[in-house]
Amino acid sequence: MAKKPDGKNTSGRGQRDLKVKVKTARGRKPSSTRWLQRQLNDPYVKRAQADGYRGRAAYKIMELDDKFRFLVPGARVVDLGCAPGGWCQVAVPRVNALGEKQGKAQGSILGVDLQEVEPIAGCELHQLDFMDDGADDKVKEWLGGKADVVMSDMAAASSGHKQTDHLRIIALCEAAAYLAFDVLEEGGTFVSKVLAGGAEGELQKLLKQRFAKVANVKPPASRADSSEKFVVATGFRG
Repeated sequence: MAKKPDGKNTSGRGQRDLKVKVKTARGRKPSSTRWLQRQLNDPYVKRAQADGYRGRAAYKIMELDDKFRFLVPGARVVDLGCAPGGWCQVAVPRVNALGEKQGKAQGSILGVDLQEVEPIAGCELHQLDFMDDGADDKVKEWLGGKADVVMSDMAAASSGHKQTDHLRIIALCEAAAYLAFDVLEEGGTFVSKVLAGGAEGELQKLLKQRFAKVANVKPPASRADSSEKFVVATGFRG
């Protein structure tokens, strides 16, 4: 039984999950303090650091793929708004982008983002605004053909107004969907983050017209207090 020098019993200490508390510093908003404290205590953040992923979002695409199996060896993948690169990192071994799985087809991954992204082995990364004219042609050129998967974890910059943010991300998701219509191979998959809020009906209608199946999922890695969910549309009709 552990004892302190003064003889007091300390057994059981260290067995509790002690939360890191962050003091509000001068100049830091209370909301920023709460965000920092949540980050420091988030098990997915800690797990990402231990596993070498660039962010906790890596586990979202991992859990979605475990359920729907779209990142298969040989798949050609486009990751829109790929920074910082966590989704690309997950996709590399699953599509066999490095050719390390003997006897399996070798896939490819194209990541695009408005900002420059640090290199990732097995990925081709480009700075591109996917909403620019001709972006779909560039994507197909870089990919060497059409894609099997188009995925997006993009979110518009927060305005602080919930309904405005919802409308912005739905618009962003719709734009990603239209690019997917141009670059996806028949039978392909579209995966995108959306925010629940009532304006996604038109997006759902649009996807159901173009895909055989459309599912809405909140993976375990998505924070319980977040309104985000993911749409997974499979079986692109071409």
